[in-house]
Amino acid sequence: MTTPAEALPTQEMLINMGPQHPSTHGVLRVLLRTDGEVVVNAKPDVGYLHRALEKIGERVTYAQFMPFTDRLDYLASMNCNCAWAWAVEKLAGIEVPERAEYIRVIVAELNRISSHLIAFGSFTADMGAFTPFLYSIRERERVNDLFEEICGNRLTYNFARIGGVSADLPQGFLEKTKEFLDYFEPKIPEYNNLISYNKIFLHRLANVAVVTAEEAVAYGLTGPNLRGSGVAFDLRRDEPYSVYPKLEFNVCVGTGERGQVGDCFDRYMVRINEMRESVKILRQAIAQIPEGPVLAKVPRLFKPPAGEVYFRSECPRGETGFYVISDGTVNPYRLKIRTGSFVTMNVFEKVTKGLMIADIVAVIGSFDIILPEIDR
Repeated sequence: MTTPAEALPTQEMLINMGPQHPSTHGVLRVLLRTDGEVVVNAKPDVGYLHRALEKIGERVTYAQFMPFTDRLDYLASMNCNCAWAWAVEKLAGIEVPERAEYIRVIVAELNRISSHLIAFGSFTADMGAFTPFLYSIRERERVNDLFEEICGNRLTYNFARIGGVSADLPQGFLEKTKEFLDYFEPKIPEYNNLISYNKIFLHRLANVAVVTAEEAVAYGLTGPNLRGSGVAFDLRRDEPYSVYPKLEFNVCVGTGERGQVGDCFDRYMVRINEMRESVKILRQAIAQIPEGPVLAKVPRLFKPPAGEVYFRSECPRGETGFYVISDGTVNPYRLKIRTGSFVTMNVFEKVTKGLMIADIVAVIGSFDIILPEIDR
């Protein structure tokens, strides 16, 4: 007597998801091997956006590489600008004016809010809820207005400089930033009421693609994806830099609020809660910022001493690290960039086994990857 499985034999199927699929958040190709709707294996194929940024960094001067860092993560350009400046300053032993450091923290945290808003809006859109995306874009436009006032640009900013920032804050900028914070902070509970605890949304995310704390550490996850697994590690607190030691904030971690610790919902909620902490950091930075210069005296023909350095900072998608080797000339001898999104893709194949095809979209959105960070 034949069993139902023998009577209805199945055949695995190979499906290309992307690299043009709207839910792959860029030119990511995922090669799906499926048995019906069940994913047997999901192998990411990256490299479609490779631009040789590290090699470019070795062919231009330290200052000339700053605009290229805008393209490293175009949703968090301020954070990448500042990370490169901090790395080179550590290499050369440059002391940055305190006001410039406060300005960097202010723009970095504004950009963290802006980036997490896009993560929130695009993720919910991926799950089929279009309205939250309009909310997120509305709020992000106000941040873009502030950035346009400070540097003239709305996406790639080229604002940081080796030794400080390109210009002081325009008159009234801090007051406008406080107005934005007063407007934005009450919006976060609105997002939760609108979508976070929606029954369908929860069902799509809770207990899906669980990454345990041990797995997150073993695979090298950083940022919200690491903290979503319950690991309370944040470079701003645990390896503090700039003026972050003077600021108080909580490190948001996944708690298994509606499922298992480290599921898609935990990673989503970490970003929602981090926006609230960024508001807290911004209010303190605005209250504490001193007067003074915003740029140290750096030689026009800048040649840091021979040596090597690794500096890592807490960007919206995790650790962005620059390993720089100097041979005493005007351009780096070797540049290596570590990004959160690239490392995150290591765990993707493991956590997607046995999921449904529709869950792949939820996993990509919960990791908040961005392809320029992956390919570089």
